[in-house]
Amino acid sequence: MGDSLVDLLCRLADEHKGAASGDSEKVVIGLVGRGIQSSRTPGMHEREARRLGIGYSYLLLDFDRLGFPDAAIGDLIAAAEIAGFHGLNVTHPFKQAVMPVLDVLSPAARAIGAVNTVVFAGGRKEGHNTDSWGFAESFREAMTGASMGCVAMFGAGGAGAAVANALMEMGVGRLFVLDSQPSRASDLASRMGALFGGRVETWPDPAAAVRMANGIVNTTPVGMAKYPGTPFDTALLTAEKWVADIIYFPTETELLVAARTIGCRTLPGIGMAIYQAVRAFELFTGRKADRRAMADHFEAAA
Repeated sequence: MGDSLVDLLCRLADEHKGAASGDSEKVVIGLVGRGIQSSRTPGMHEREARRLGIGYSYLLLDFDRLGFPDAAIGDLIAAAEIAGFHGLNVTHPFKQAVMPVLDVLSPAARAIGAVNTVVFAGGRKEGHNTDSWGFAESFREAMTGASMGCVAMFGAGGAGAAVANALMEMGVGRLFVLDSQPSRASDLASRMGALFGGRVETWPDPAAAVRMANGIVNTTPVGMAKYPGTPFDTALLTAEKWVADIIYFPTETELLVAARTIGCRTLPGIGMAIYQAVRAFELFTGRKADRRAMADHFEAAA
């Protein structure tokens, strides 16, 4: 792709710049992923930037729309830096694939093994993870008193790694990791186990894991508009369990609707989406973001 990709990103940035607010644009950010056209992240960032008086342009770099193969992720990261982007947010399915093309990783990104924020600074491509902090802040805010003795987590990708790290830091007694690719679940359990001791394990039987768990977290894409359904049979749920989903579009996933109908306490993905954006915005701009304002921006972006 090379120069042609750089030219494409420059053109997209210029077009967005003109459509957004003319010559005042200074900071250019992109979101890299697949199926991201409904993302509210651009709206959150641009509204907070306007509130702070920062020129800011946030583009969607959707591999589905652009027709790029997954293997082009390294080329796109390099081209964005050359094209003058200040940074990128990274989402499904690139949070782990992006790591080898970066120059340096933050301690959190290295421990988690996934990156959702890339900052171009001083000639280096820096990888960060704001998802883990975002999930933890959301959980602490909305799920006070939730039992953390045993949690079953579906999904061992980049988002799952971030959530697993957050759960362990919050004191989960046992964490069961389940994934459609058993090797990926084993790898995540091993990495988290090395960091937090023998409290993380894979579990081959989803039904048994749900029955044993006090809480269940979905970090898979199942439940998104593009991937309808639930990651497990919701008939396994009982009212004393809590259920969290990191998906925020739709806000009410099939899993959360079913869990709430049964009587479970639920946590939607909105909080994580807002708080990860708060931290990412601060990394991109060096300015403090207002959490309450960012929540308002999230609703306005709908």
